Formats: sequence, structure tokens, C-alpha cells
Amino acid sequence: MANIFIVDDSPTDVRVFTTLLERAGHQVVAVSSAEEGIERVRREQPDLVIMDVIMPGMNGFQATRTLTRDPATSAIPVVMITTKSMETDRVWGMRQGARAFITKPVNENELLACINDLLSSEK
Repeated sequence: MANIFIVDDSPTDVRVFTTLLERAGHQVVAVSSAEEGIERVRREQPDLVIMDVIMPGMNGFQATRTLTRDPATSAIPVVMITTKSMETDRVWGMRQGARAFITKPVNENELLACINDLLSSEK
């Protein structure tokens, strides 16, 4: 069981991801802004972060870059999940330090496999 943070401003997506992850045995914390996500990740040190890209204020690319370049949080894998499906978006997300980039709508099995791979490689 892992502690997973969801940073996403969509209540619908948060509910879908939370249900999926809790059903798989994970603990989930959700926040609705990148700024709050960064602060909570630094303080609580989750096992993995799911990051939306399009949010008011700071976007997910900026938040991912902040987390992955901070020595206190750089070991925490970030999975970007977004409606942005252009190859340039995926490349940019990975350049910001994301460990995976998944487009919405999300295939549940693909997401769980990705999370399990990232969590097992961190041990």
C-alpha cells in the first residue's frame, strides 16, 4: 500500500482516481492546486504524485519541475495525467522530471500498471 497524492482541480477526476487507487489498496490525498500540492508533498513525503497539467495559477509542468528539482522531493515519482495529448506536451512533461505521462481518458489498467512499476522501482 502506497501513499499517493493527487494534484488536480477537477473534482470528477479526483473522485475517479481516488476510487481506483483506494480499490487497489492505496491511501490517497487530493489537493486542488499546484501550490498546495508542492507544499503538502514537501511536508508529507508521499510515495508518488499524480499531477494534472491544466490548473489555475501554477500549472502542472511548473509544479512537476519544482518538485523534481528540489532535493527534498526529487526522489518522489510524478505521473502527469492530462488532456494535453500532443507529443510535444509529453516530451515537455518528461523534461520537467515526470516519470510517466498519461493522457485522459485514462485506461485504469494502464494507470495501475504504471504506478506499480514506479513504486516497485523505488524500493
